[in-house]
Amino acid sequence: MCGIFGVVNIQGVFGRDMFEPLSRINDLTSYRGPNDSGVCALTLKLGEEIPPGSFDVFLGNRRLSILDLSSSGHQPMTDQEGRWIAYNGEIFNYLELRQELEAKGHRFVTGTDTEVILHIYTEYGSDGFDRLNGMWAFAIADVPRRRIVLSRDRFSIKPLYLLKRDGCVYFASEIKQLLPLLPVRRLNEPVMSVFLGQGLLDHSLETFYDGIVRLAPRTSMTISLDTGEIREATYWSFPSPEVVDRPADAAEQFRALFLDSIRLRLRSDVKVGVLLSGGLDSSAIAVGSRSMSGGQVETYSIVSADGLADEHEFIDAVVNTGLKNQKIVFGCADVMESLDKVLEHSDEPVGGFSVIAQFKLFEAIKKDADATVLLSGQGGDEVLLGYLKFFFFHLKSLYRQHKYAQAIAQLGASLWKRTVVHQFTLRSARRYIPTLHASHQHGVRATHASVPVWECRDIASRQIADIEKYSVPALTHYEDRNSMAHSLEVRHPFLDHRLVEFLITLSPQLKIQNGWTKHVLREAFPELPDAIRWRRDKQAFLTPEKRWLQHDLSDVVHSSFRGSRLSKAGILDEQKFLRYYEQFQGGAAIAESDVSRIFIAEQWMRRAF
Repeated sequence: MCGIFGVVNIQGVFGRDMFEPLSRINDLTSYRGPNDSGVCALTLKLGEEIPPGSFDVFLGNRRLSILDLSSSGHQPMTDQEGRWIAYNGEIFNYLELRQELEAKGHRFVTGTDTEVILHIYTEYGSDGFDRLNGMWAFAIADVPRRRIVLSRDRFSIKPLYLLKRDGCVYFASEIKQLLPLLPVRRLNEPVMSVFLGQGLLDHSLETFYDGIVRLAPRTSMTISLDTGEIREATYWSFPSPEVVDRPADAAEQFRALFLDSIRLRLRSDVKVGVLLSGGLDSSAIAVGSRSMSGGQVETYSIVSADGLADEHEFIDAVVNTGLKNQKIVFGCADVMESLDKVLEHSDEPVGGFSVIAQFKLFEAIKKDADATVLLSGQGGDEVLLGYLKFFFFHLKSLYRQHKYAQAIAQLGASLWKRTVVHQFTLRSARRYIPTLHASHQHGVRATHASVPVWECRDIASRQIADIEKYSVPALTHYEDRNSMAHSLEVRHPFLDHRLVEFLITLSPQLKIQNGWTKHVLREAFPELPDAIRWRRDKQAFLTPEKRWLQHDLSDVVHSSFRGSRLSKAGILDEQKFLRYYEQFQGGAAIAESDVSRIFIAEQWMRRAF
């Protein structure tokens, strides 16, 4: 896990005087890699007219040492045959790939996964990236072929931002590294408008800054220094949405894949812990990690200072099976204390107070624990149909297929067992009902067409949409920035591509069954405490956000929107928003997230512009 920065000058070369300024930009994210740093300048173009000391490619890296802690893991790394790499991430199956490559005659001099990537590229080219099981963003400078290859993992876990200007392509792990290179800093108004109106982050390749974009997930970009051509290609695709009926041993197949995903993600030369929320996904990871590691696993949880909105009892139910746990307390005072730090590291607005709570959790882990790697349950809801919306999408799908008896049976079972249907509220469903969404009166002046998050052609396609656009990219964005702010690495067992492929093609009836969501997971882990395994409610990462916004933060919210920056940008009617906020304070059926993200966006605007 690291941070990278670099530039490719397609049309010309940099003079030697540019080396130091580029090196300083590389160090802007030193917290991403506190253990080592490295930069190199290369010349790939051919021609006698290139002045001595000039270069057309710059690669920079900040290293957080996880595998092979020795200096042999220094980056940028070369294979001594003209190929260089600057890399952020982890390849979890690097040992298996190394054995495969050694059988083909490759020789290794380090114990790193970084070197394995270089040899995969040498053997298979960029087509070989589909062999990688992991999370990554890297740049390979192929000097003999005079080209640069940028690549990003399948599921948007590791960030890679791009800026194209003046015949150059700049790339970086964080937006803040590219901001000094912008000729003018301008707000991307449609992106902000979609965020304020619908709460979407990273649903497209655009960012909140005009001119800065993301490289798409599961994509490699090749830049030729001979022709100047920039070409993008996907190295992996989601399986066909056509559902494959699985035999009765689906739970066993799932368990085997899931435990193997955990096994790979426990590989580390530093201590690994587990983020435990009290939900089904993180509890299964905690229990599975203990099983795969053959010993004690430390877990870390965040709880509310007043105990009104946390998962305390469910966390304890898992911990009582024989796990160590450290609880971190989060209170209203932490919101304003940490918000500015969160925005500094995220570079863009965040969606709610739970993101700030997560930052506080990582801060405490860094300070009080000795774990550097953490396993997280992100992705579980998307691959296992855990969100409440999936239950209703499933009912709608059954209705379209004229499977009325099955739809009625699922609805009846949920009512009888007091599961999903009992949690339904019109407030939470509003974003998936276009007519209600259109009537949302929060003062946002729409400068965009609404993103159709309510569309669901079939369940598998909808899962893919959430993994690709609507859910996973935002969640991993927050988790990456919050963890790396404290030099911590987070890994996601549910986002192993083998598991994703299996679950997307698994019949929805095996994931939603007898009124229960995530049924295959519940069936696969009988060792989970019943309080967790057959938990009826589905909760997000909780904070008492509603009460804090209605009461504790009232003065702060009102003062923030006197002379609103969002209003000056023409995106928000501040008086209309304040009336909306006062209705919320008075108990109107308004989601607290619709208030908090606009408040947070206003705070971000004051920082950014």
